[in-house]
Amino acid sequence: MRIRPWVPVLRLRATTLYVMVLAATAAWLAAQPPHKQERFIRHNSSNVHHLEGGDWWTLLTSSLVVDGVPVLLGIGAVAAALGRAEWRWGSARGLGVFFFGHVAATLLTQGVVWLMRLAHMPGALARMKDVGISYGLVATVACLLALGGERARRYGLPALAVILAVAWTVNQELADAGHLVALGLGVLASRTRWLRDVPAARSSSRPAASGACNAFVEQSRSG
Repeated sequence: MRIRPWVPVLRLRATTLYVMVLAATAAWLAAQPPHKQERFIRHNSSNVHHLEGGDWWTLLTSSLVVDGVPVLLGIGAVAAALGRAEWRWGSARGLGVFFFGHVAATLLTQGVVWLMRLAHMPGALARMKDVGISYGLVATVACLLALGGERARRYGLPALAVILAVAWTVNQELADAGHLVALGLGVLASRTRWLRDVPAARSSSRPAASGACNAFVEQSRSG
């Protein structure tokens, strides 16, 4: 059997491209002095200050920075989760879940900051740093677990929720609350027909392929 290592890359075009962009951004940032790194992160943070000023593009550029975890670990997690989602649902749906989680969780958490600022509550930082891949990553993993096997739904999803809830309890940071929001968004996405119809359609083609393979084997033996 001929090994074709380029087949996964061709099938995971979106994941490959996004991982390459993350790696290139991380490499470029690592080559910059600290003040330029901070400036880049500040200008690409999707916070209340930027959203009120009409800089909605930061909702996308904020997802190009791996922040809060080691770069290789973050990129590897994205490659695994997004790659699995794209392999199962296709490029549009895989990316759709990831960026739905990223954008929606960002808007909801920054909406809380905006309301806190209107109420003159302490801790409402309009210019807070808000970049990273974690919202999209959590939403994608949650969606995969929700549409996975019985064990994934029964044990994996609650375990992820407990881990995120403990992190929020310990750190008391808005980003940790955003991770719980992203988890809920991932579960919400899993309940749409847009995703539920895909596995059935793909799995239905497997018996035909396996049947054709078995028929070929039987014919070869009889011959």
